[in-house]
Amino acid sequence: MKAAKPAPFIDNEFLFQWLRANTYEIVGRVDEAGHGTTRIQTDRLLSLPISVPPLPVQQRIAGILSAYDELIENSQRRIRILEAMARALYREWFVHFRFPGHENHPRVASPLGEIPHGWEAVGFTEIANVLSGGTPKTSTQEYWDGGIPFFTPRDAPDCFYVEDADKHVSELGLSKCASQLYPPDTVFITARGTVGKVALPSVPMAMNQSCYALRGKPGISQRFLFLMTLQQVEYLKTNTGGATFDTIVVDTFRRMQVAKPSRDLVAAFTLNVDAVFEQVNTLQRTVRNLRRTRDLLLPRLLSGRVAVDSLSGAISASPAAAPCGAARALEPGT
Repeated sequence: MKAAKPAPFIDNEFLFQWLRANTYEIVGRVDEAGHGTTRIQTDRLLSLPISVPPLPVQQRIAGILSAYDELIENSQRRIRILEAMARALYREWFVHFRFPGHENHPRVASPLGEIPHGWEAVGFTEIANVLSGGTPKTSTQEYWDGGIPFFTPRDAPDCFYVEDADKHVSELGLSKCASQLYPPDTVFITARGTVGKVALPSVPMAMNQSCYALRGKPGISQRFLFLMTLQQVEYLKTNTGGATFDTIVVDTFRRMQVAKPSRDLVAAFTLNVDAVFEQVNTLQRTVRNLRRTRDLLLPRLLSGRVAVDSLSGAISASPAAAPCGAARALEPGT
């Protein structure tokens, strides 16, 4: 780890943004230490050339980019709050059984323990269809780089929705593999690699064989099914008896027992959470657009290709950015 302390004529936030914009170049200067780990030599870091505008311009640039960072962070915070609300409501109704009118549903014995009268203890596959994925031949170029996002475990997000995938397949590629084109709000769950990540595609997607797709049976909404699946994954992870939770197979779903509520209760719950899911989806699109705009602006602002005053108001005339080595931009000894 290296600590970078800016020289007095370098704005701290500007330096941070510059380092972020030049991540690939910095990584390109990494070499391997004798014990097999990677490192970057201080002299190689300090030899990087930096184009340094006057301090007021640096501060304007940093302010613009920091504003994007703050908008992104605020949106992500709202997403986390909304997702926590949806999960908490699910637990309140379907784990603790404190749903509206629960007083009129006395608990009865079941293989799962006591559940509300009128509910059923059923196998997970009685409430959802478990569908598979597949990968077209990677050696056939015509199958790839099309317009269909191809979900794999590496695309699993840390939030509810996944908006895109690293790889894309063509219509022909989709026709040559075991995956369907799954509609938005299909529940994706990763079964190998990064196991137990659950996501909802916000656009139609295909997926590979390391995942399963879940579609609710009649009376089971996709958003209810998504939250139930999250809850079941938590249960599996905490009740493996010390064993590693390293794979999910179809039998995992067959053996899984869940408490099935009435259709009316599922419908009422879905009505309560639909607006939350829509807000989450909208905010995730907002974050994606903000990141795209920020990442486009970042190198252009730092290089001077986009004038600061065109984005944040006029700046008094100042000399052009001067080239400067990183060794000069950083305080000695850092």
